[in-house]
Amino acid sequence: MRRPPVVGRPQSDPLTALVHGLADDARLVDDVVAAARAQSPEAARLPREESRRYVAALIRSGCATFLRPGEPADGDFTDAGRFGAEGAALGVPMAALLSGVHAGRSRVLEIAITRGRAAGLPDDVLLQGLLRLDRYGNSLERHVLDGYRMAERQLDGDRRGDRIRLLRHLLLGEENDGVDPARFGLAAGGLYHCVVTDAAEPGPVRELEQAFARCGGVLAPVRGRLSGLTPRLPGTAGIAPAVVVTTPLVPLEKAAEAHRLARTALNAARARGVTGPHGVSELAAETALAAQPMLAGFLRDGLLAPLDPADGFHRELAGTALAYLDHGQRLDLTAEALHLHPNTVRYRLRRLRELTEFRDHLPVLGTVRWWWALSVWTAETANPV
Repeated sequence: MRRPPVVGRPQSDPLTALVHGLADDARLVDDVVAAARAQSPEAARLPREESRRYVAALIRSGCATFLRPGEPADGDFTDAGRFGAEGAALGVPMAALLSGVHAGRSRVLEIAITRGRAAGLPDDVLLQGLLRLDRYGNSLERHVLDGYRMAERQLDGDRRGDRIRLLRHLLLGEENDGVDPARFGLAAGGLYHCVVTDAAEPGPVRELEQAFARCGGVLAPVRGRLSGLTPRLPGTAGIAPAVVVTTPLVPLEKAAEAHRLARTALNAARARGVTGPHGVSELAAETALAAQPMLAGFLRDGLLAPLDPADGFHRELAGTALAYLDHGQRLDLTAEALHLHPNTVRYRLRRLRELTEFRDHLPVLGTVRWWWALSVWTAETANPV
């Protein structure tokens, strides 16, 4: 989409062009995320996809604010406040979160200087731009801090820190620093469901923590995901669109293994766009496949090598074939799901058969192989690096 002219600056202004380039640069986002995570190991425990989403939003917002008349402090800092709030909800120490913000901010300034000089910007213009960018950075940090403190007041029950330390011991195997599991109702001979969810906003996080506490469970952030153990499961239907993955009952000595499985299942559910509560058994196939990314790549490259990700028609072929497998290799159901005429589905499948070794009426294991390859290929095509 063509950008509207920015008031007060001609579109040919090199500084404006530079800022637009920063706002639209996916590699810049990856660079900034990498710098922030390298600087702050605690902040790096947050799932990378969430960190990347926030960095991209903050860069876009910052560039838009930079180009508007007025002071940077008057910009929209909603995403900054939400980023701080989610950091608190997921148990990232404030110092660690701000350390990551500082590192990302410094990296943006370094890149802006390099690109500004390469674009031939005069030193005085570049300096004024950097000072304005720096003022925006100061305001951004204040809003991250405000969001963090507000969420901390909402979430910080009297024993949350102890819950975090206990669960890191039980689920990650870290050394116990004296927190007694019995203090939270966990008995050595008891059986517990392991729970992992991608809920991250302070309200749902607090609601879930309280719901599990009422069931005799313990829930707290562990490696950037709300995780826990509970003897019985509360109702979680009202917390959508978050995903809540639970395991069957396991003894405490199996809790770490169950936690690893639940996290893998959660990642698989998110990749499939699944929301709401699910047992790991419901996600067994997705979880098993997600645990073998190298094998997925081999299948993708071996079965779908003739397809070109840049070819829109090839993307249609792959998407249609995936829907066909998802609907039991039923032509009528596939056409209905895709809002296509059955003849269109039939034609696309025929074209795919001409390009690859795809066949109708695949056996169970053959269906798994093709479904897996098509899922990986279409996902990577929809979300290019």
